[in-house]
Amino acid sequence: MKVHVIGVGKMGLPMARHLLAAGHAVSVEDPSAERLALAREAGLTVSDGLQTAEVIVSSLPHDGALLTVGERVAGGASKGAAWIDTSTVSPAASARVAEACAKAGVQHLRCTVSGNNHMAEAVQLTVMASGPKALHEQLLPLLRCWGPNHFWLGEAEQARLMKLVVNLMIAQTSAMLAEALSLGQKGGLAWDDLWTVIGASAVASPIVKAKSVQLSRNDYTPTFTVGQMNKDIDLILGEGARLQVPLTQTAATRQLMAAAQAQGDGELDYAAIIRVMQRASGLPTD
Repeated sequence: MKVHVIGVGKMGLPMARHLLAAGHAVSVEDPSAERLALAREAGLTVSDGLQTAEVIVSSLPHDGALLTVGERVAGGASKGAAWIDTSTVSPAASARVAEACAKAGVQHLRCTVSGNNHMAEAVQLTVMASGPKALHEQLLPLLRCWGPNHFWLGEAEQARLMKLVVNLMIAQTSAMLAEALSLGQKGGLAWDDLWTVIGASAVASPIVKAKSVQLSRNDYTPTFTVGQMNKDIDLILGEGARLQVPLTQTAATRQLMAAAQAQGDGELDYAAIIRVMQRASGLPTD
C-alpha cells in the first residue's frame, strides 16, 4: 500500500518504520527538520504524499494539530482514501474532523495506541480503534505492524475516550507511587528495597514493573513528559466535566503535575511527581 505518515515524533517514527519493513511504500512529513533527518536515515521517503496515498497515518501532539491536519486530509486526500489517526485528543475535536472526512468521502479510523516509544520500537503497542468496523478489519494488517493487542470499540469516538481512561490510570499510578514511596522513604525503608518489594507485590502492574528499573535509579529520562501528561489530564478533566463524572483524584494529580512543572521538572518523565512529594516531605530527590 501507499502510506503517507504525518508526524514522525517518538511514536510516529517507529510506527512508520514498521510499516516500511512490512513492505509498504511509506512517505513521511513533519515540521521538525531533525525528525525528518532521522526518517531519512531510517530509509523513509520525505515528501508530501497526501494526495496519492491510499492510507494516511497521523501521530499528532494536540487538538489544534488534529484540526489542521483534518482540514488538509478532508481537502487533499483522494476520495476513498483511509485516514488512521493515532493521536491523544479530545472526542469533540475528533468528531469534528470525522464529520469533515465523511463529507469529503475520506474513510476515517480513530486508532489510539497505548504504550511508550520503547514499546513502539518493540512492536508492543496496544491498538484501540473506533470508526467503521469494515474499515478496521480492512486495515488490520497495517495495525498489526504496531503491536499484538487490537480492540475495535465502536463506530464513533470510543477509541479517543478509551485512551483517556487508560491515561487517567497511568497518571494515577504515578501519584500512588509518589505517596507510597515517600511514606516508605521517610519511615526509613531503603529506596532499593521499596522498589524490589513493590515490584514483587500484588500492586506490581506492568507499568509499575516497566518504570521500576529506571526510577529505582532516580532516572527521570522521559518516555512521556510532565508537560505532555498535563495536556492529557486536562483532556480527561474536560471529559469528566462534559459527562458529569467527578474526577476528584485526577484533579489532585493534576495539581501535583503543575507543581512538578513549576519546580522545573516539566521536561522530565511524568513520574517526576515523585520528586514533588519527596520535596514536600523533606526528602532528598536523588
